Amino acid sequence: MFDLIAFTIIRTFIGKGSLRISLAGRPPVTLTGAGPGPQASIHVQDRRTLWRLVMVPDLAFGEAYMDGRLTVSVDGLEPLVDLLMTNSESWARHWAGRTTLSIVNLLALLRHWNPRKKSRRNVAHHYDLSNALFDTFLDPWRQYSCTYFHDPDESLHSAQVNKLARLAAKLDLQAGDNILDIGCGWGGLGMAMAACGQNTKVTGITLSRHQLEYARTSAATGGFDDRVSYHMRDYRDQTGMFQKIVSVGMLEHVGPDNFSSYFNKVKSLLTDDGLAVIHTIGVHHRAGPVNRWITKYIFPGGYLPSVAQMIRNTEERGLKLLDLEIMRGHYAETLRQWRLRFLAHKADMTKLYDARFVRMWEFYLVGCEYFFRRQHGMVMQLQLAKDQMAAPMSRHHIWKREQEFKDRLWTQHPSGQQNPSPK
Repeated sequence: MFDLIAFTIIRTFIGKGSLRISLAGRPPVTLTGAGPGPQASIHVQDRRTLWRLVMVPDLAFGEAYMDGRLTVSVDGLEPLVDLLMTNSESWARHWAGRTTLSIVNLLALLRHWNPRKKSRRNVAHHYDLSNALFDTFLDPWRQYSCTYFHDPDESLHSAQVNKLARLAAKLDLQAGDNILDIGCGWGGLGMAMAACGQNTKVTGITLSRHQLEYARTSAATGGFDDRVSYHMRDYRDQTGMFQKIVSVGMLEHVGPDNFSSYFNKVKSLLTDDGLAVIHTIGVHHRAGPVNRWITKYIFPGGYLPSVAQMIRNTEERGLKLLDLEIMRGHYAETLRQWRLRFLAHKADMTKLYDARFVRMWEFYLVGCEYFFRRQHGMVMQLQLAKDQMAAPMSRHHIWKREQEFKDRLWTQHPSGQQNPSPK
């Protein structure tokens, strides 16, 4: 009887598509929604797992898959995640979802609170994983952020070069610019900006020791160490003045309570005629707490802002928004390519970590991909300045300079060698 109650509740979560559930000791049950949608099939190992799927699906599906207590059909994980993302709002409207989310939302401030020490721990949790892991799926510039596809058939490398060139164009790089890269990752963005600009100097800051070591080694190997320098430093402690500031994929780790301090710092570091470009994942509509599974296992402290939050916080700091681009769909395709590349090295990653880690990473990549395909996820790029005339008046200059910078990046590999063909 209790099994039937669980199936009945799960059925109310499904507005579109269907879910076939096989539970040990019972014949399979197919739960069908009112409308067409994804069709998934799972095997649940025990009743405790089944009831966790009912009460805390935002945690339980990922945890059960990681632990091997939930397995999927031969079609793989993708149909299940597609079904979950398509129907997530149905769960949120159900009493079980409302009860769980009301408690979760009360505690969300603690999850998104990022003082200095906690920020360092959060960064280390994810970015200090093995270089061998990130080598499996990232491009030669080692960009762990959304690409920019001009053509759906473009390679990951080509699309990342598009993104790097577009950032350089929006910064309107000029000879002799002093550039700050907030959250420099493994150094590829800073080296790309140095390759695009002439006689430019780039300062990159990170809280990840592994990223810092990798960035410094790459800069020396690629012949960039006279133009770029990398430091272990919290953005709140950065000093100096810069004509250009770029930050890619870092704002997601700041947390809503620190948006004011973040943009105050950007303003204080930017020259009166300077430009800043902030690239971040965001959400359409109203921002809310990030999925608990993601913040528990993948990105502790993570928070995704809305456009309204970004505009309000930049305006209140006295920064002028000169350009705003919403990038739709690009990150979904980026994540798909990362996932396929990662899974091509599944055996090696299982040896390096274990099968549970590989399943966790797969669930993360698929889940994020379908967050951008089915839910409210997008990427925004904000071009900011103190002076509204700091950038050229026409957007034509972005396209023109992007072509110029792409040509430079395709003749300069981060290793210092000639790049392969763009295709």
